[in-house]
Order: sequence, then C-alpha cells, then structure tokens
Amino acid sequence: MNDVARQQRIRSLRFAVPRRVDARVLRRFASPIALLLLWQIGSTTGWIPATKLAAPSAILGAFWTLIASGELLRHLAASLARVSAGLLLGVSTGVLLALVVGLWRTGDEAVDPVMQGLRTLPYLGMTPLLILWFGIGEWPKIALVAFASVFPVYMTLLGGIRAVDPKLIEAAGIFGLGRWETIGAVILPGSLAPALVGLRYSLGAAWLSLVVSEQINANRGIGYLIMDARDFMRTDVIIVGLLIYAVLGLTTDALVRAVERRALAWRPALLKEAR
Repeated sequence: MNDVARQQRIRSLRFAVPRRVDARVLRRFASPIALLLLWQIGSTTGWIPATKLAAPSAILGAFWTLIASGELLRHLAASLARVSAGLLLGVSTGVLLALVVGLWRTGDEAVDPVMQGLRTLPYLGMTPLLILWFGIGEWPKIALVAFASVFPVYMTLLGGIRAVDPKLIEAAGIFGLGRWETIGAVILPGSLAPALVGLRYSLGAAWLSLVVSEQINANRGIGYLIMDARDFMRTDVIIVGLLIYAVLGLTTDALVRAVERRALAWRPALLKEAR
C-alpha cells in the first residue's frame, strides 16, 4: 500500500466512527422530535385544546416570559432554598443515625426499631400534622423534605456498614488499627458507594415532597407557580413548572454521579470502565 492510499485509509477510519455516532444520536432524537411536531400540529389545528395541553411553542413563550419578568427566578430561588435546607437536615440526620445504629449495638437496639416504624409512614400524609406542629410558614415544607430524604440514605448507609467484609475488619486489627482508625480506614470507605446511592434516592424523594409542600399554603416556589397557573387554566405555565422540576432532579442526580465517580475511582469496576 503506497503512502497516498495509507493516508486515505487513515482518514476514512478517523471519520467513520463520528459519522456512526452522529447517526445513532440522530436516531435517538428522531422520535422525540417527531412527537413534538405532532404535538404542535395537533395544537395548531385544534385537535389538542389549549385548556387541556398547551402547544410546545406556547410553552416556550411562557418560559421566556417568566424568565424576562424575573418571576421564574424568584420562585426557583425559593424552591432551591427549601430543598437545600430540607436535604441538609434530612441527610445529615440519616447519616448520623446510620452510623449510630451500624457501629454500636446499643444504637441498633434503641434507634433502629423507631426508624423502621417511621419508615413505613406515608410521608406525604404527614403534611397536615406538620402544619399543626409548625404552622403554615416555611418550616412545614422544610420538615416534609427532611422527613422524605432521611430514610433512603439511612437505609443504604446502614446496609453498606453491615455489608463490609469482616475479613477486612479483622485485617485492620492485625495491622494494629484501633476502633476509630478501623472505622475511618475500612468501614466508612467500604460503605461509601451505598451511601451515595442512598443520596440519589434522597434527592428524588426530596423533589417529590417539595412538589406537594409548595402547593399547600405557599406564596412562592415552583409548586406555587403551578397551582396558581392551574387556577387560571394556564397549562403552558404548568408544563414549564414540571419541566423545571425535572431538570432540577436530573441536574442534582448528575452532580451526585460525578461525585460518585470521583470518590470511588479506586474501585476495580470503575477502573475497568476508565480503560
């Protein structure tokens, strides 16, 4: 093979993979784009009434209107503040209780039965009771998010602690590590992966509980925006609010996954994926 033919062969191999990747991406986006077009056509022709479901163009227009007026940012800031406070309270409580239960037998006997009982309660049904306890301000909303997010991280971290290989703990004792050193060097790293999975579940539960809490006795927040739009039959604004919730949930989940890849880079499975 002469030099010209070799260079042409290299060039064809270099661009063959991107073209295949591009074709695959186009095929994956074809059905959503077709669905949007059919949706738009149905709305334009009147097959889909605007009072039932707004057209994609109307939803996009409502989004830009809310952005330009600053209303969306104001409601978004309120929702982020509530979910952040609730998650901080719920996740920190879940981690603390999981450590107490998983590392001390007394904690297991005293705390775990209570947590298992509370875990079976429907947390969305706690809303009336939280309003009676904390009033109609911000605390019921934050408390509902915290109550929803505490159990996923508690259960997964506790399971991770109990699943640590006893041989590793025995090896740590052979090397002269004390109790606290064993916890820091063996038990906590070994239970980190389940804890991060639990954090992802906690995020999902937090956003779900926030949707409910912001529709009750609220004057700002994405949930309030949705309920206010319902009263005026603004399906375009309702869809915007739901999409905002979806984007926030996907974004926070992606952040946790990024932390997971970085914090667990030492695992053999991730090392194989990196290759």
